[in-house]
Amino acid sequence: MSESIIVTRFAPSPTGHLHVGGARTALLNWAYARGHGGKFLLRIEDTDQTRSTAAAERAILDDLKWLGLDWDNADDEPRQSQRLDLYNDHMRRLLEADRAYEDDGAVRFRMPDHDVVVVDQVLGEVRVPAGQTEDFVIRKRDGFPTYHFAVVVDDADMGVTHVIRGQEHLSNAPKHVALQQALGLPTPVYAHIPLIFNPDGSKMSKRDKAKTARAAALQSDLKARGLPSPGLNDALGDFLDKKTDDLDIALAIAAELNLQLPEIDVSDFQKSGYFPAVLCNYLALLGWNPGGDVEKFDNAFLCERFDFNRVGKKNAKFDREKLLAFNGDAIREMSVSDFATAWRNWCADYRRDFYDQFDEAAFVKLAEAYHQRTRVFSEACDMAKFFVEDFDGYDDKAVKKNLLKNDGEGLNALRQFRDELAALDPFDGAAAHELIKSFCERTGIGMGKVAQPLRIAVSGSAVTPPIDLTLDLLGRDTTLGRVDRCLEVYAADA
Repeated sequence: MSESIIVTRFAPSPTGHLHVGGARTALLNWAYARGHGGKFLLRIEDTDQTRSTAAAERAILDDLKWLGLDWDNADDEPRQSQRLDLYNDHMRRLLEADRAYEDDGAVRFRMPDHDVVVVDQVLGEVRVPAGQTEDFVIRKRDGFPTYHFAVVVDDADMGVTHVIRGQEHLSNAPKHVALQQALGLPTPVYAHIPLIFNPDGSKMSKRDKAKTARAAALQSDLKARGLPSPGLNDALGDFLDKKTDDLDIALAIAAELNLQLPEIDVSDFQKSGYFPAVLCNYLALLGWNPGGDVEKFDNAFLCERFDFNRVGKKNAKFDREKLLAFNGDAIREMSVSDFATAWRNWCADYRRDFYDQFDEAAFVKLAEAYHQRTRVFSEACDMAKFFVEDFDGYDDKAVKKNLLKNDGEGLNALRQFRDELAALDPFDGAAAHELIKSFCERTGIGMGKVAQPLRIAVSGSAVTPPIDLTLDLLGRDTTLGRVDRCLEVYAADA
């Protein structure tokens, strides 16, 4: 491989889902390589045999593909668990040169007695005085190399020239440089990028899901009544006492309390209904900017413009509202037809209740109603939930204002209109529109004093798409059933 070719890499550990921090690291390594005509490689760091799984590896690769990232060693990604001979050869060299020594079944690297200097493209020169870093383990008792040793050997073996990673790895860099010098291996160009924090200044972490679930559970009666699953319920106490951050318990709490956990992993954003291009756009802005007040761009632009001179040193804050706004803007830039297709395709994977109930034509009608108000697909489904499942209550303020006010004026209008609605044939949006118009002209009742009670009756809320479209999509039986129920619930108030 020519020394002039830039080679970057992403090296995930298959122990769980791909965190957005890891996704940003992969994205910037990919963009830098693609923008400089280089190569972007993938490596699987699976030396943690107790936590690494094939399922997690597949999920990470799927997440990278969803983001639009490709790598130049596809289908031939090296796995650290299969490279023990390579590591042992280098280990032997260190032992023979007295740069490493055995210690209670493990092997430690002997740090040099001189300063170690790391030249970083973002943070500048970092000098670590001799004696500040203790000798560290490079081979565990089980015979597997530690992260520090394997990453140095692998980067050299794969010809990696540039390492772009989070600043949490800056403290590791002196160890890696010392190992490279001891082994006579080249030191790649390092660029340590800012960490990603929550708006409150806490580090964005997979534990955020547990924190959110725990806080909600402690404010509810969940500890007293427990979780439906006996197995999880037995561990609920430890979870609430912060003795564990078990994700399964957090998810069970979220399901029980109808709680939205924060998106942390790439798969979370996919399930919420974000566009991968928008997520990439936003992640790239966390610690880097292209200049010129440019905020919206695609991956091609990122590849062309990304460089280290515009990477900041301060930690970045993950603003979900800004990301939501970015995604909403992308939706509004689509045609209604394209939005309908994209939404329906997403529903096929994540909301089968919508996908199974509405055909393509109905989705276009739904899309027209929610196009301008939607930021992510899951939000559109939440707004339109009353179409696919019944609701168990009514908005009190809406009821008082639109049904019960003025001695039940709205409720009486709904009762009068009900029989005419039952006789409507055909029962579709156009016919419903004409019927409401005709009814209002004949009775002198204002359009809103018919439409709003209807909305509340069929959805539980005064906010729905246009009432004719709403009735069209609900159909005769569901519409009349909900109107009758509403009249019955508030019969004593009329």
